[in-house]
Amino acid sequence: MDRILITGAAGFIGHRLAELLLNQGKTVIGIDNLNPYYSVQLKRDRLAQIQDHPNFKFFEMDLSDRPRMEQLFADTMPEAVINLAAQAGVRYSLENPHSYVDSNLVGFINILEGCRHHQVKHLVFASSSSVYGNNRTKPFSVHHSVDHPISLYAATKKANELMAHSYSHLYGIPVSGLRFFTVYGPWGRPDMATFKFTKAILEGRPIDVYNYGDMRRDFTYIDDIVEGVIRLIDHVPSAQKMPMTDEEAAQVQLSPGTSYAPYRIYNIGNNQPIKLLEFIEVLEDSLGVKAEKNFLPLQPGDVLETYADIDALVDAVGFQPKTTIQEGLAKFAAWYCDYYNIPQRKTA
Repeated sequence: MDRILITGAAGFIGHRLAELLLNQGKTVIGIDNLNPYYSVQLKRDRLAQIQDHPNFKFFEMDLSDRPRMEQLFADTMPEAVINLAAQAGVRYSLENPHSYVDSNLVGFINILEGCRHHQVKHLVFASSSSVYGNNRTKPFSVHHSVDHPISLYAATKKANELMAHSYSHLYGIPVSGLRFFTVYGPWGRPDMATFKFTKAILEGRPIDVYNYGDMRRDFTYIDDIVEGVIRLIDHVPSAQKMPMTDEEAAQVQLSPGTSYAPYRIYNIGNNQPIKLLEFIEVLEDSLGVKAEKNFLPLQPGDVLETYADIDALVDAVGFQPKTTIQEGLAKFAAWYCDYYNIPQRKTA
């Protein structure tokens, strides 16, 4: 597929995905509403990396704008859609819940309708590891139940999975959902731990370490994530024959990760969770500065551990993350110091 629509093209994952697809000779249509949830200038600077490419066309617009979304699909006729646009952030969902409904639910139904009416060959959409809530079974598998989200953000992502499945079943739309696990790297989001910790450490301020550091995250480097997404674009799911008799049905065991519809869900993560305090130590080493730590209790909506079982994605497209936390944080630290014109105390 050579004509690809990316929503959230000015975002952390979206801009890097667009950059690599353009380098492969694809035509990329990007949309983003450039909302001020975090630095609009950072989003514009990401776009500046790709906006002059002859195969890139950008539209500043909101997913929830139904008439414009309908017109966009009619005008551009994408073969594949990669939906990465969303109101992100677990803690922010406690402050501004309506923005999650507008972007993550209203916006997503507009994406589904566009795919339905314009013969899109494959919809790949971003879900989140947050759908697992406080699931105690590790590693998290797509075959586990995810019926107990503990934040509105997680609930909207679970809702996206259900909405996408219903459209896949009703209209035969090939759909793949990706549950992302703690993505980090250059051009990352300022509301995430890597960015927030780095900023505070270099400014000589204490960093907030929740649950007294007793947390683990499946930190996944941006280029590993994007490679997995690119591999999946042309791996289009197909429908399976539904059993016609009770005997046939008895031989089939469906789980939350399987479907008769052309619909699949995958975890995409590093498959190697790291203790938060270890992560901070590696970041300190990359920056050449020790952090002052402010230990705090667990915050509402946070989970204690994320840990991805990625077997399904490995089997499907050979996805295999290869960037170590030491390599990834060194690259992030170098980018951060360059972007903000801060002399590095240590060359990684």
